[in-house]
Amino acid sequence: MKPIIVCVLFCLASPVFAQSERPAPAVEIFAGHAGFLDDSEIPHTVLGGSGRFYFTQRLAAGPEFVYMWGPDFDRDAFLTGNLTWDLLRESRSNPRSMTPFLVAGGGAFRHSEGFGGHTEKAFTAGGGTRVRLNDRLYALVDFRVGWELHYRITGGVGVKLSK
Repeated sequence: MKPIIVCVLFCLASPVFAQSERPAPAVEIFAGHAGFLDDSEIPHTVLGGSGRFYFTQRLAAGPEFVYMWGPDFDRDAFLTGNLTWDLLRESRSNPRSMTPFLVAGGGAFRHSEGFGGHTEKAFTAGGGTRVRLNDRLYALVDFRVGWELHYRITGGVGVKLSK
């Protein structure tokens, strides 16, 4: 009976051992365009940064900060925690030239127009792709929708940190 228990425990634990080749953590900076949807679109310029730490070969989490400025004194800031799911598995022994991903995040949104402002809950969801430039550097593009109802299109660069 004991060999069966050892075999079952080994089979259950083997996915954990396989995680030793998960991708390195990464940091990204990006810029782009956002449109808040009201009676008409209110255009904004986007600047932000994020970090990503892998739990498995395809699932990562990390913080993201996004700052947007629109017409006049319209300013918006987002601080979210994001989950990212890579649609294709990547590892150090199997680098991909292109990695599509899905992303969803939740956190806080701060809106101000000159003096005063308000803070509320926020979320974003979307997807994009990362294009490998070398072993540590990549370019990325993504599209998101979120609340306060808006869409955003950004492009940027990322750096994989050594493990």
